[in-house]
Amino acid sequence: MPTYVYKNLETGELYEIKQSMRDDPLTQHPETGAAIKRVLSTPGIAFRGSGFYVTDSRPRKGGGDSGAKGGGSE
Repeated sequence: MPTYVYKNLETGELYEIKQSMRDDPLTQHPETGAAIKRVLSTPGIAFRGSGFYVTDSRPRKGGGDSGAKGGGSE
């Protein structure tokens, strides 16, 4: 179940609330009843560089082990 970030509209305090993706965004805090709004946040994981595709992990044609894993300049 994903965790969403909500902001209290009066105080600016941020809350993390676990909620199903199928549920509508909350408009009131479940415990306090304060007005809240869901805010966008960065994901907890970011894929950068090469090595994240099936074809990246296969040996390259032409022989040698020239950087099939890791390394390389960005």
